[in-house]
Amino acid sequence: MTVTVQQMLAAAEAVVPRITADEAKGLVGRPDVVFLDVREPNEVAASGKVPGALAIPRGLLEFRADPASPMHDANFDRAKTIVAYCASGGRSALVLKTLHDMGYANVRNLGGFKGWVDAGGAIEK
Repeated sequence: MTVTVQQMLAAAEAVVPRITADEAKGLVGRPDVVFLDVREPNEVAASGKVPGALAIPRGLLEFRADPASPMHDANFDRAKTIVAYCASGGRSALVLKTLHDMGYANVRNLGGFKGWVDAGGAIEK
């Protein structure tokens, strides 16, 4: 059965809650929350990121999130809330669905970085 990107996004959005930039602002710096920027390195370099966010491109996510992987990033902890964003919210939705499938129960989609900036969110260069 062929699946379209729209169907993949709909499936992701069905299990991954969206949060607003204002809600996300209250989570920055909390030890039980990990912000995840899944844009490509050139995108992050051009615009900055949420302070303290892990910058891990979508293509490496599974390897960094899986504790059994030699590339595992110790910042990934299933007990923490993961808040992800990208440029428009599509990549972050797909990443968070993957994390959810990998056992990360507390995932939230901030959507696009522009929304964060427009809401006056702090930026780390």
